[in-house]
Amino acid sequence: MKELQGACIFGQSGGPTSVINASAAGVIQEALKQPGITGVYGAAHGIRGMLEENFYDMSKEDAKELDLLRTTPSSALGSVRYKLAKAEENDKDYKRLLEVFEKYNIRYFFYNGGNDSMDTCNKVSKYMQKAGYECRVMGVPKTIDNDLFGTDHCPGYGSAAKYIATSTMEVYQDARVYDTGMITILEVMGRNAGWLTAASALAAAKGSGPDLIYLPELPFSMEQFLDDVNRVYKQNNKVIVAVSEGAKTAEGKYVAEMGASLAKDSFGHSQLGGTASILANICKEKIANKVRGIEFSLLQRCASHLASKTDVEEAYLAGQMAVRYAVEGKTDYMVAFSRPESGPYQCSITLLALDQVANAEKKVPREWINKEGNFITDDYVRYALPLIQGESCPPMVDGLPRFAQLKKVPAKK
Repeated sequence: MKELQGACIFGQSGGPTSVINASAAGVIQEALKQPGITGVYGAAHGIRGMLEENFYDMSKEDAKELDLLRTTPSSALGSVRYKLAKAEENDKDYKRLLEVFEKYNIRYFFYNGGNDSMDTCNKVSKYMQKAGYECRVMGVPKTIDNDLFGTDHCPGYGSAAKYIATSTMEVYQDARVYDTGMITILEVMGRNAGWLTAASALAAAKGSGPDLIYLPELPFSMEQFLDDVNRVYKQNNKVIVAVSEGAKTAEGKYVAEMGASLAKDSFGHSQLGGTASILANICKEKIANKVRGIEFSLLQRCASHLASKTDVEEAYLAGQMAVRYAVEGKTDYMVAFSRPESGPYQCSITLLALDQVANAEKKVPREWINKEGNFITDDYVRYALPLIQGESCPPMVDGLPRFAQLKKVPAKK
């Protein structure tokens, strides 16, 4: 494969995580080392920044600040939720991208995100090929939802799972202080896949977790839910429930919709939230006086003070390897993780074709959910424990975290 000389551009998309910037550091620092990459650009707000010719010259950043990206949460370059139309239906955005890429001689495109972001990657890659413009496109996985097809797990998930499990253990301690009865409903992120809610089972495995767990993989029955909660409450006088925000009835209605109609984002996804509050109110009416609904909300996405060291290191590796594979001549792939079926945990890098992973969802296996549909088996615990290992947190200054402070020097041509 011939050496391809040209600049690279990197963008972040979708929801932020504790480790998306670790992947950014992996891409940027590795790209700056490559002699064939003539410029390293970071797009402001993902694909939108590329379309608007709004991106930064990453070579102007201090090396120390780039290092700090490893432990800085959220999306340092700014994220976006922007859906590219199919090129055959409307190629305006694609023509604009090609114009920008040609102007800056961008020959490497790295995009960091989840399902919808891999769809963007795939569309850009296919259009550039059809246009005859040589540009190596690589997807860098990111999602706390852990629902990207074909990869054992996703950067961002281990840290979010660690936060959820730890916070659940802390709530467990608090909920047992008084001798009065109480029901606690924990709402965890997860639209169609329950990987995050399943993480509460890690707390249960340590003796301080929920009594009941409900994932969106199975239809949510209000009748069964109330029966389950009432049964545990009568036995223990305390109940902790973990439920996915995407819990949905057999008729396809989100529990969150029982309170109000839901707004939608640019991809047509319902903006969820409020499931815990709705279920808490129903439990208060039907079962007990003291009920508390707790929505972990954004806190579970960017808790870098409780990040998994394993997650941080793997996120960095994903970005680093995306660059190395592209320089070697690979294109039209997403970096993915695999592990041996038995023996000690070891993460290996593999590649998945973008058209395989784009818009495909990986859900929690049915066999990892108990027969009654209200708890998680030990198979999940064995899967997830290695992903939350090790401690990683930002350096502290005056008792507070020191995050990366990028100069964000505009790229010039």
